[in-house]
Amino acid sequence: MTALVPLPVVLPLLGAAVTLVLTRFPRAQRLVSLTALTAVLGVSVALLVEVSTNGTLVVAVGGWPVPTGIVLVADRFAALMLVVSAAVTLSVLVYSIGQGMADGNEETPLSIYHPSYLVLTAGVTNAFLAGDLFNLYVGFEILLVASYVLITVGATEDRVRAGTTYVVVSLLSSLIFLTGIGLVYAAAGTVNMAQLAGRLDALPSGLRLMLNCVLLLAFGIKAAVFPLSAWLPDSYPTALAPVTAVFAGLLTKVGIYAIIRVETLLFPGGPTPNLLLVLALLTMLVGILGAIAQSDIKRLLSFTLVSHIGYLLFGIGLASASGLSAAIFYTVHHITIQTTLFLVVGLVERFGGSTSLDRLGGLASLSPLLAILFFLPAMNLAGIPPFSGFLGKLGLIEAGVAAGGGLPWALVAAGLATSLLTLYAVARVWNLAFWRRPPAAPFEAGLPGLMVASTVALVVGGLALTVLAGPLFDVTFDAATELLARAPYVEAVRAVSAR
Repeated sequence: MTALVPLPVVLPLLGAAVTLVLTRFPRAQRLVSLTALTAVLGVSVALLVEVSTNGTLVVAVGGWPVPTGIVLVADRFAALMLVVSAAVTLSVLVYSIGQGMADGNEETPLSIYHPSYLVLTAGVTNAFLAGDLFNLYVGFEILLVASYVLITVGATEDRVRAGTTYVVVSLLSSLIFLTGIGLVYAAAGTVNMAQLAGRLDALPSGLRLMLNCVLLLAFGIKAAVFPLSAWLPDSYPTALAPVTAVFAGLLTKVGIYAIIRVETLLFPGGPTPNLLLVLALLTMLVGILGAIAQSDIKRLLSFTLVSHIGYLLFGIGLASASGLSAAIFYTVHHITIQTTLFLVVGLVERFGGSTSLDRLGGLASLSPLLAILFFLPAMNLAGIPPFSGFLGKLGLIEAGVAAGGGLPWALVAAGLATSLLTLYAVARVWNLAFWRRPPAAPFEAGLPGLMVASTVALVVGGLALTVLAGPLFDVTFDAATELLARAPYVEAVRAVSAR
């Protein structure tokens, strides 16, 4: 089964190469992209089943010895993230194909879109499987290079301006990350994470803290953690709807994944959990206060995206199995729900001609299906029982109460306040865009079937998280326990290096 480990990276890269050759054949491009991402989803599910049954899988790419060569590691956490990301990217691809067919722009930007989208997917999967810091950096750079193209597709003035901001911030975070890798190598003599797990423990506490903070700074920018989040609401809303959706759902979570991996494997037991709790508190409150001040749905959702990153930091900062398990569960939930909402907003823009709350109204009567597609994930995001958003927040609150102390209790209070304000924000969107009479003549463009079908699939996926919350929490708790133990990861890599 170890042969499956590289496939989530290799298949999208091969698909990207083929679609690049087929730029003049849009139908063939679509078929290749769909086949590649469907295969990635199947492989990811198989990996999750395998690692849950038989433990962590490790592959030394090319047979090179560890740590000289590239090591790919699939444990429960990585495999779960692969499954969720593969499902989301496949759904968004179907949505974008429907949008391109409906708009009649099959030559451009779809000829550019497919190779870039598949390269982005390969970067995400490589980051999840990376067994050393430099390969993690390579994964980030692969997805970032592709995202530079995707965020400016169409080359409108707003997209180029937003893309410039995004590129500058991304290059800064990459430079900080690369500096951190150099410092880690200088201090420990390796960038292999299994080896670092032992060597970093022997370093002086001050040096360990400095290395930890440099890496957290780089990942905090990528994850849009306050005060490093100002770039996100200005960058994401200008892109195409499917691009915004996959960016909002996945890219910040790659940063969160890196934070979890580094904090549990490389720097456990240090002083940074308290720092993460403070950042979680600020990210929650500042993000949601920014959301309720917005009059555009895309910007509002971008600010809620920032605020809910705080929930993930809350669970990570607790540094307990229950807190980390709830954070992983909430990551799965948030990837699904945030992606769904941005796809729905794409449908709203297509149907109503705008995403400004000042120009929308009456959508519930004009399109009941569109109203349902917004209402369900919006209530899920707000954490209304019995949705998965409520269950994830409940898990975080229980873990915070169990931890005790001033900061965890402050986070519990902030989490409840953020949830209520999120409900207020999405209720405001519902009242202005869906219930009230339209302030102008409704636009009422048609909704392409593929766009609606992929959105429905993600809405159903969000509901499935509620139905399957029990088994999913079992998986996330096992993943959290494995992460905190460190031994399964380290021993699996050592077993490969000993061959």
